[in-house]
Amino acid sequence: MKIEANHVVSLTYDLYVKKEDGTEGLTESATQEQPLTFLFGAGQMIPKFEENLSTLSTGDTYDFRISAQDGYGEFDEEAVANLPKEMFDGGEIPEVGQMLPLQDNQGNRFQGQVVSVTEDSVLVDLNHPMAGQELHFKGEILNVRPATPEELSHGHAHGPDGHHDH
Repeated sequence: MKIEANHVVSLTYDLYVKKEDGTEGLTESATQEQPLTFLFGAGQMIPKFEENLSTLSTGDTYDFRISAQDGYGEFDEEAVANLPKEMFDGGEIPEVGQMLPLQDNQGNRFQGQVVSVTEDSVLVDLNHPMAGQELHFKGEILNVRPATPEELSHGHAHGPDGHHDH
């Protein structure tokens, strides 16, 4: 079956990004046992990722690259926040490299990575960990099926067979 909007797609992928030495390294994978399953056209995926898959069908393999600006955006030097240590009163002071769950004034949740910890503040990088990276995806389309009415009303896939895993 061909991929179309409001269809549920299950696929494998290997995501490669450039390492500091210029070679590509495997960063993430979805396997046949644990595929990525999503509702196509619902805005959950990077738009260019869906665009590259839009001509494919069950059983097809793919191999494409997405530029940083079409992926997670360019690295933004401004997206580094200095959080006062008082924010962590009563809790543990985070360590460098740790991912912190944060929330903005509108209630949007996101993560920031701790860059440094000083005497009175914690410096957090709010860029996506893959900001500034060209993304190289390789994989195979395992299954394409029409979404169920429940999936359409919820706006997301309920697993490869259309049912929630409990």
